[in-house]
Amino acid sequence: MNVKVITRHGPSNYGSILQAIATVKAVESLGHTCQIIDYQRKDERGLKSILAALAKKPEWKSNPLKKGAYIVLRWPMEQLAQGRFDSFRRQHLPLTERYSDYASLKNVDADVYMTGSDQVWGPVATDKFDPAYFLDFAAGKKRVAYAASFGRTQFDQFTIEQYKKLLEGYNSIAVRENAAVETIKGMNLPAPDQVLDPTLLLNADEWSHLISDGDKAPEGEYILVYQIHNNPALDEYARKLSEHTGKPLYRISPSLHQIRRGGHFIWLPTLGKFLATIKNASLMVTDSFHGTAFAINFNTQFVEILPNNGTGSRNQSILALTGLSDRVITAPEDFETPARQIDFNAVNKILCQERQKSMDILKKMISLCHTKE
Repeated sequence: MNVKVITRHGPSNYGSILQAIATVKAVESLGHTCQIIDYQRKDERGLKSILAALAKKPEWKSNPLKKGAYIVLRWPMEQLAQGRFDSFRRQHLPLTERYSDYASLKNVDADVYMTGSDQVWGPVATDKFDPAYFLDFAAGKKRVAYAASFGRTQFDQFTIEQYKKLLEGYNSIAVRENAAVETIKGMNLPAPDQVLDPTLLLNADEWSHLISDGDKAPEGEYILVYQIHNNPALDEYARKLSEHTGKPLYRISPSLHQIRRGGHFIWLPTLGKFLATIKNASLMVTDSFHGTAFAINFNTQFVEILPNNGTGSRNQSILALTGLSDRVITAPEDFETPARQIDFNAVNKILCQERQKSMDILKKMISLCHTKE
């Protein structure tokens, strides 16, 4: 089968590209061909992406001087990150031609259209959902969703009604979080399957193949911060934890402005170095779903500080699934949790079972598209 996947692979974000790589590998392992539909919205690239982000920052956009400073500071960094991630995408992803608007997506041809993982059904740069990620452009054709996420749990009634109409067009739906299962059931639609994020379909050895000899992690024991959201409480906790343990603090990010948040800074590493740095860390402090997923997959000790913007359900879901909900830090002086070692033998057994279950669901949904008239 010719499977084409639409997902959020375009942002300059390690989780976004790695989950897309994993989706392709998983589909291809079932004997199908797979491409990522190279849909990248204009407001998610270049200057337009900076302006879209600025529109959500009233403290900056209302002052002409601060607005100008924001653009001057952020645009060059964004261009550098975008160029590097474009290179990663060309190297690691089988891509269709580039599409930047909804109308042109009607030219995409496939046996099966798949909505991939990540926050595909949540708000985009405009703070509204994009029907392209619901495969609305492929109406009447075979459509499935694997490990799709809404990113959040609260929506107004109008949005819920729109979601219901769009989801009714799918042949099969599997979602990533238990919160997404409840959201869809609340629309009076059949309960979808819950599956692993694609990054967890590949095991640690398979991910290690992306690490080359030149992808060196810091030497010795170290604490790693991988942070997606602006949260000074996380910065302060990581700094104090480093002081408490005597281990050096490293921070890894594609965003240069994080250099101010503390720790030895690793900026825009290769995909291999990103993975190696997580794999070899003594302990990771993160608020990232994919940071959590890779820590679990590599059996890296970690603690979690939930995002401060209402999107923590995705993190809580994977923690609950693997029996690691007690890794969440809720007190600023909690140094006992990171000192308590995770029993990864139990975690790995759960992962192995869930990996097989998720692959069986992926195989079945594509096979049904082949046989169903």
